Amino acid sequence: VGLEYLSLDRTASTLSGGEGQRIRLATQIGSGLMGVLYVCDEPSIGLHPLDDHRLIATLKRLRDVGNTVLVVEHDEAVMRASDHIIDLGPGAGEHGGHIIAQGDAAAIEASEASLTGAYLSGRKKIPIPEKRRKGSKSFIEIRGAAANNLKDIDVKIPLGKLVCITGVSGSGKSSLINEILQKKLAQTFYRSKDRPGKHEEVLGLEHVDKVVNIDQSAIGRTPRSNPATYTGAYTPIRELFATMPEARARGYKPGRFSFNVKGGRCESCSGAGYVQISMQFLPDVTVPCEICDGARYNREALEIKFKGSSIAEVLDMTITEACELFENIPPVMNRLRTLVDVGLGYMRLGQPATTLSGGEAQRVKLATELSKRSTGQTIYILDEPTTGLSFEDCAALMRVLHRLVDAGNTVILIEHHLDLIKNADWILDLGPGAGERGGELVAQGTPEFIASVDASHTGTYLAEVPGIYADKKAPGSARPARKRKQAVTKIPEASPSLAGLSRPNGRNRTRTLAPDPTSGRDPRRRRRRRRRVAG
Repeated sequence: VGLEYLSLDRTASTLSGGEGQRIRLATQIGSGLMGVLYVCDEPSIGLHPLDDHRLIATLKRLRDVGNTVLVVEHDEAVMRASDHIIDLGPGAGEHGGHIIAQGDAAAIEASEASLTGAYLSGRKKIPIPEKRRKGSKSFIEIRGAAANNLKDIDVKIPLGKLVCITGVSGSGKSSLINEILQKKLAQTFYRSKDRPGKHEEVLGLEHVDKVVNIDQSAIGRTPRSNPATYTGAYTPIRELFATMPEARARGYKPGRFSFNVKGGRCESCSGAGYVQISMQFLPDVTVPCEICDGARYNREALEIKFKGSSIAEVLDMTITEACELFENIPPVMNRLRTLVDVGLGYMRLGQPATTLSGGEAQRVKLATELSKRSTGQTIYILDEPTTGLSFEDCAALMRVLHRLVDAGNTVILIEHHLDLIKNADWILDLGPGAGERGGELVAQGTPEFIASVDASHTGTYLAEVPGIYADKKAPGSARPARKRKQAVTKIPEASPSLAGLSRPNGRNRTRTLAPDPTSGRDPRRRRRRRRRVAG
C-alpha cells in the first residue's frame, strides 16, 4: 500500500490520515474475511502516482475474495479502476446532494451534467500557463540539509515563483520544507522555539519578510468560530449595524451585535444557539435553544435590520448572498469576495468552524491572505493542498495560488497532484526512492525539463500529461547518473590453472593465487616453504 518507507518504531501520532488508513487497510489483506463492506475515505492521500497501482491492486484483492469496497475518492487513477462510480453534485453545499451520474468511467465521461465526467473526458481541464515566470532572480539556499533521511543536500529555492516539491512518498519533501525551511523562517521572523531540522545554514532570508504556513487544520476549535470571524468580515458588519438609525437611537455599540459578549446575545444559551444536555452513559446531546430558537441573539438585537435583514439572518446567508447584500460596503466586500474567488460562495457566513472540511478550512485561510495587502515578499507553504478537492476545486485553488505569485510572493507546494505540478514555474524533485533510498535531489527545473529526466519518477508521469512536452534544453539540472564500479578478472596466459584478480598497486602488482585443482598442490604453500628455507 505504498508504506515501505515507514520505520516500525514510528509513533502513530506522526502518521498522516492517509498513512493511518492504509496501515489499517494492510491489516485486512491477510485476514481472509469475506462478505465485509470496507469504507475508505480518500486512501490515496499522500500517494505518488508511482504507488497508485499498488493501492488499487490491494483494493481489488479485497474485492476479489468476496468483499465490497466503497471508496470516497478524487484520484483519477482510482476512479478509472472502479467497477462502479456514483457522482454527486452538481455543486457544493446546498447546491449539491443529487446523484448526477453513475456507472463505469465511460458512463461518467459521457454524462453532460457531470463535472467529474467533463474532466475525465477532457472536455474541461486545468490549463497550463502559456509561459513560466522568471521570478525575482533571488534565492533561498538551504545548505547541508540532513534532517531525517536527507543526504546532506544543497537546495536553491527561487523566489517570486510557484515552486513545487515533488517525489515519491517518504522521499524527504516534508523534512526539507516543514522541518527545516518553515521552522527556520518561523524562528527568524516570529522567534519560534521549534528547532529546525539538521542543516548547515539557510541563506537569502533578507529577501523575505514573512512566512505563512497554510495547512488544513481547523480555523477554530469551537463552534463560535466561523468564516465571518476568521476572515475579519464580522467586525465591519457589526459596525455597520451599529450605525443604523434605530441602533444609534438606542445607543447600541458594535459589541451589542456580538454573540460572544453580554448585551445583545441570548443569555439562555450564551450566544451559542444551542444547549448541551449531558447524558450519563451516552455522548452529550445538543438541542436548539428554546429561547432564541437558534438565532443566538435576544429580541432587542434582532430588531435592528440592514436592508430588511437582521444580524442573525446575515449569519445564516451564503457568502454569495451576503455579497449581494453588502455590495456597496467595501470593508465587507473585500473580505467576502475572496471567499467567492476560492470557490466557497456556497458556505454559510456563520457556519461553525468545527463543521468545515480540511480543504474548506484551507481555502478560508487562503482567502484571508488574499484579502490582506501584499508585501510581495511573503513565502506561502502548502503541504498537499489538493487533499479532499475535486477537479473543479483544484482549478479554483490554482487560480488563487497564481494570484498570490503574481503579486510578487513565493508559493511552495508539497504535492503529488499532476494538475498542480504542471502549473509550477520550478520543480524540486526528491528521491529517487523512499526512506533510506531517498533524500537526494534527483532533478530541478521547469515541468518540461523534469519530464525529460529518466531517473525522475515524477518526470515519467509528467511526460504523459497532455500539453507537457519533455525538453532537455529547458531550464533545469539533473543529478548525474551513478556508474557502478565493476571488478575486472584477469586469467594469466602462462598458467591456465591459475585465476587471479589484479590491480595496480604503486609500481608492483599484487596477485592472489588459487590452488590448482588438477595437481592437488597449493602454490601458496610452496612459497611459504621457500621463505622458511631462506630464513
